[in-house]
Amino acid sequence: MSWAVLLGLLAALLLLLLLSRRRARRPGEPPLDLGSIPWLGYALEFGKDAASFLTRMKEKHGDIFTVLVGGRYVTVLLDPHSYETVVWEPRSKLDFHAYAVFLMERIFDVQLPHYNPSDEKAKMKPTLLHRDLQALTEAMYTNLCTVLLGDTTEAGSGWQEMGLLDFSYSFMLRAGYLTLYGVEALPRTPESQAQDRIHSADVFHTFRQLDLLLPKLARGSLSVGDKDQVCVKGHLWKLLSPARLACRAHRSSWLDSYLQHLEEMGASEEMQARALALQLWATQGNMGPAAFWLLLFLLKNPEALAAVRGELEQILLQAEQPVSQMTTLPQKVLDSMPVLDSVLSETLRLTAAPFITREVMVDLALPMADGREFTLRRGDRLLLFPFLSPQKDPEVYTDPEVFQYNRFLNPDGTEKKDFYKDGKRLKNYSVPWGAGHNQCLGRAYATSSIKQFVFLVLTRCDLELTSPDAEIPEFDLSRYGFGLMQPERDVPIRYRLRP
Repeated sequence: MSWAVLLGLLAALLLLLLLSRRRARRPGEPPLDLGSIPWLGYALEFGKDAASFLTRMKEKHGDIFTVLVGGRYVTVLLDPHSYETVVWEPRSKLDFHAYAVFLMERIFDVQLPHYNPSDEKAKMKPTLLHRDLQALTEAMYTNLCTVLLGDTTEAGSGWQEMGLLDFSYSFMLRAGYLTLYGVEALPRTPESQAQDRIHSADVFHTFRQLDLLLPKLARGSLSVGDKDQVCVKGHLWKLLSPARLACRAHRSSWLDSYLQHLEEMGASEEMQARALALQLWATQGNMGPAAFWLLLFLLKNPEALAAVRGELEQILLQAEQPVSQMTTLPQKVLDSMPVLDSVLSETLRLTAAPFITREVMVDLALPMADGREFTLRRGDRLLLFPFLSPQKDPEVYTDPEVFQYNRFLNPDGTEKKDFYKDGKRLKNYSVPWGAGHNQCLGRAYATSSIKQFVFLVLTRCDLELTSPDAEIPEFDLSRYGFGLMQPERDVPIRYRLRP
């Protein structure tokens, strides 16, 4: 190595050291921890296992602190009583949009002219409420029957084997795609439904290849081999092109409104296809993993499974027709499943791990619920991580690592909403859907869809673990921050359609 190169490297290291060390904690600011690596700070530890890293930082610094992560200063807030102050702060002070646009461009190659997430949410909100929500719920049940029962019938009467994640994710996403993006033809015929199953399977398998790369795409850490697989984006864009979707029947009002919104912004057809791929992930990417964990917890907890089955049996006894003849699951029935609601809430408490982020737009005083006040610097990033607190907080939940199917039920069978920390009732005791200005618009649709899927699986199919003693898998640690966690490995199951 030449002296010139060596001196250049030393100069670069010195510059990184100066850049990362020149910041000092000012009076009134949260504890500052720069780590030991210039510029990188704690980027490697944060990326490897965010939950463990932030747990360690909380033990060291308390419930608010600032860390250096890859050249960015990130203030982490882990006091759930203080979340409300952040999530309702106006965009002029704490902004979610800049980070959302960054992820849109980096992961999905979406660049929309004059893009304003607030305007988009305002325009799309009516399509996910009231009559439109009812239409989505009814269509989802029909499409779940098409893919789940249709695939199982075509496979024959014997046992079928696959992974539980693949089972849950594929059927949920395929049915969700048909619900939002339309079906082959109306009226439905056996031939058109067969085509729906084939086409939706192609969409899922293409989507899944991209989904597996998502954490690396977000962090810009693709390997040479990974980059060869990114071509799946092009195939997904073709499947979701506006020209192809124009031929589909029974498209949702959500899709028509979104396409109109894209056209009004002046997005090209290619950019519209990319945006539709983004929306496929945004609307469907968490429901399959949620269904996976819910079914796995039930299969590993006989008491919980018996309680849910008992609740569903009572519903069937009151139904006007046999389950095999039901063409819809009315909303009043979906709203009368307190045990399943509690199981879903407990599942989300244990597995929903999104980052709630805000860019600090101005120097800002952040009041804490306990009376303290900290100063945030313009240009920093603020991060909330409800997965650690309140969702895994032993002061809020007894044995927080343990699945308890009735944790969200009162003794009289009603929903339990009273949880406490520091002697005060929590408003945000579980935050799987985000909060404040950026709470998920589709949470009612997602909740109904997961419950309909579980209903169909438990009433129309036999489902069991291939190895009943198999351990519940650990998380894929790279998925922290992206919503529902996924397992590091799938869990083999076998299933069959009941006679």
